[in-house]
Amino acid sequence: MKKTIITVVGKDTVGIIAKVCTYLAGNDINILDISQTIVQDYFNMMMIVDANKSSKSFGDMAVELDKIGEEIGVKITCQHEDIFNKMHRI
Repeated sequence: MKKTIITVVGKDTVGIIAKVCTYLAGNDINILDISQTIVQDYFNMMMIVDANKSSKSFGDMAVELDKIGEEIGVKITCQHEDIFNKMHRI
């Protein structure tokens, strides 16, 4: 399974989750886990997704989500699960 960690951070606005989830669904990327919070006016979301059935490469997905983030005023970052785990290991 090709798991990817997606983080979304920025000023809260209507439609952030909808935009990201619409992109994922349209590219056969399954959401395995999702957590989101709003602290004051700042939105923060972390998703673990499975891109196994997607025809998109990791690079294409990362670039396209980054573009969506720019359009809606948030920063969207994608990381392979193994890289994420190694970066956050104590």
